[in-house]
Formats: sequence, structure tokens, C-alpha cells
Amino acid sequence: MARIAGVDLPKDKRVDIGITYLYGIGRKNAKLILEEANIDPSKRIKNLSESEVGRLASIISDKYKVEGDLRHEVSDNIKRLQEIASYKGLRHRRNLPVRGQRTRTNARTKRGKRKTVGAVKAEAKAAKEIKK
Repeated sequence: MARIAGVDLPKDKRVDIGITYLYGIGRKNAKLILEEANIDPSKRIKNLSESEVGRLASIISDKYKVEGDLRHEVSDNIKRLQEIASYKGLRHRRNLPVRGQRTRTNARTKRGKRKTVGAVKAEAKAAKEIKK
């Protein structure tokens, strides 16, 4: 099993897919890394030799910011936006979409489950009056 930047890569995946399990490396960067390391993208991770894994690890550590460093940088950027009270920072603080998406409908992933506000049904109103 290959371990790069503190992440165990899935051994049965192809190399071009497997290294995208690293935070900060997508399909395009994976392709560029494999070209630079002279590794066949269709090869499985379990079939990589130690030298190939070493080449991958050295290229990734030298040229790319991945995992903890990248996560830390992203969170610092968000904190900075919140501290200077920019519009984007306020949207992050209120847990709303930041990039201009509509919120009147949709945005359920960011805002959470619907909370009904307003009209009370007649049955609930009648039950409330009976209790009094």
C-alpha cells in the first residue's frame, strides 16, 4: 500500500485516480504529476515499485501544497475574510452560500433542513385553545 503525504492510497485503483485521494490534487494535476514521474496512468497502485512511489511523493511534496498545509491555508483565508468583515466573510460566518447562489429556494445543503415558519394549521390552533 502506497502512503503519500500521510494518506494511504487505495491499492486497487489506477494511479491517476488513486492520487486524487490527496486533498488538493485533482484529475488534471494527477495527470501532470504522472507525466513528470514517467509513470503509466493505467497502472494500479499495488503494482507500483518503491522507486515510483518515492518519485511521486517527492514531486508532490516539492511542487504542490496538499493535505494539512492546504487545509490550514484555506481556513486562514476564510478567517481573514471574516475578520475584515468582507461580504464573503459575513456569508461564511452566517453559513450561507458565498458565491452568489440564490437562497430563497434551494441552498438546502448549506442552510440545513427546512424550518416551517408562519401559518399555524386550524387543528393546532383548536388544540391550543382547548388546553387553555
